[in-house]
Amino acid sequence: MPLLDRRTFLAASGALAATGWSSRALGQVPASGDVDVIIIGAGAAGIAAARRVAAAGLRYALLEAAPRIGGRCVTDTAAFGVPYDMGAHWIHKLTSNPLAQLGGAGFDLYAAPRAGRLRVPPRAARESELEQYFSALVRSSRAIMEAGRGRTDVAAATVLPADLGPWQDAVAFALGPYSTGKELKALSAVDFARAGEREGDGFCRQGYGALLAKLAEGLRAQVSTPVTRFDWSSGLEAQTPRGRIRGRAAIVTASVNVLARGGINFAPDLPPRVLNAARAVDLGFYEHVALELPGNPLGLENDDLVFAAGAKPAALLANIGGTNLCTVDIAGPQAAALARDGENALRAYGLEWIASAFGNDVKSRVRRSSATRWSENPFVFGSFSAAAPNGADARKILMEPLRDRVFFAGEAVHETLWGTVGGAWESGMRAAEAALRRMGIKPKNEEEKPQRRRSRG
Repeated sequence: MPLLDRRTFLAASGALAATGWSSRALGQVPASGDVDVIIIGAGAAGIAAARRVAAAGLRYALLEAAPRIGGRCVTDTAAFGVPYDMGAHWIHKLTSNPLAQLGGAGFDLYAAPRAGRLRVPPRAARESELEQYFSALVRSSRAIMEAGRGRTDVAAATVLPADLGPWQDAVAFALGPYSTGKELKALSAVDFARAGEREGDGFCRQGYGALLAKLAEGLRAQVSTPVTRFDWSSGLEAQTPRGRIRGRAAIVTASVNVLARGGINFAPDLPPRVLNAARAVDLGFYEHVALELPGNPLGLENDDLVFAAGAKPAALLANIGGTNLCTVDIAGPQAAALARDGENALRAYGLEWIASAFGNDVKSRVRRSSATRWSENPFVFGSFSAAAPNGADARKILMEPLRDRVFFAGEAVHETLWGTVGGAWESGMRAAEAALRRMGIKPKNEEEKPQRRRSRG
C-alpha cells in the first residue's frame, strides 16, 4: 500500500479488536437455505458488496469466519480507552475516498500532517540531514516508478540509486516493508508504479474501523461462521458449521493468503491459474506495537510520523489523534518473525527501537502496551497485498469470474488501490455489480442514466 512522497507516508496492519459488533447487533442470516448472493468475508469488500446487493433488493448471506466484522480495518476502544486502529489507519485520498464520502457524517476526518520527521539516533536529524533523506527517498521512489513503466518487470531493489549513502537502509525500509509489507527485493516495480503516489491522506479521530462499522449498520451478517467447503461444481453451496447456504452467485473476499494456503476447501479445487495469481500478489507483513505514553515525553506533535536512520527498521506514529497513544510499526519479514515468537517479542522490539531513537529513559514512561499479530491470524495470514516481481498482472486474473458466477474481491483485487481499504471497497462494489449483471440487473449507474434517443438521421 505505497507510495510515499516527501510529505506523507502510509501505514496499515491489524488484529482483532473490540468494536461492539456481534451477530446480535448485525442480525442473523439463515443457518441454511437459498439466497441470491453468497458473500464470503465481512471486511471492507464484503460490506461494500452486501450494501450493493441489499440495495438491489436481493437476498444475500454475509458469512464471516472471525468473531467480528471489519476484516483488517477495526477500531478497539477497550485496550487504551481511546480509539485504536489495530488495522488500517491511514485514509488515502481523503477527499475522494469512498468510505469517507459515504460515512463521514458524524465523524471527525482530518488531513494528515504534511511533513515527516527523521531521527539520527539518539537525536533529531538536522535540517540538512532531513533534506538529504527526503531527496534520497524521492529519487528512489521515482527510479522504481520509472522502471515499473518499462516493458519488463524487475525487483524494485535493483533500480535504487547507487549513491544513497547513509540513507539507504532507511529509504529501503520506508519504500519497501513500511509501504508494502515486503522488502524491495521481493517487490514488483510494475505494481509499485501502478499504485503511484497516494497524496491527500487523512485520519478519522474516532477510528477508520469505526467508520467502516458505521457503513455496515443494517447489514445482516453471520460472524464466527467460517466457510469450510465451497462447492461450485454445478450450483453454488457454502458449507459452514451452522448449515449450508445455496446461492445464484458468490463473492469471495477472503485474503489471497487464505486462498493460497487452502483456508477454504473449494470443490472442485481452484484452478492453478487462480492459485498462482493469489501467490503472486500475496500479503506482506506489518505489525503495530501500541504504546501509551502520557505527558508526551517524546516532544512530538499529534500524528507525527518518525523514521530513524541507522537503527533497527521500524517507524513511529506519535500522539495518534491527539491522544497518548503511539505505535511503533514493524514490517516485512522481521515483523513475521517476531509475530511467530509472540506478542512479548514484538513489544520488546518496539521498546528497544523507541529507546534507541529517543533515549533509554523513554521506556520507563510507557504505561500500557499491546501488539498485533496479523501474520499469525488464521483468518488473514498477513497484512496487505503487494506483487512479487513479474506478478503485477496477477491482479487481472483475480478479477476474472469463475464460470461467470464466482467473483473475487478485496484489496488484492485492485490494480491501483491495492493494499488500501478504499481499494477493497471499490473491488467489492465492482464484484457486486458484476454479480447483479449476471442475474440481469443493471448496475446502479446505468439505471440512473437517462436513455438517449437514437437519431434517425
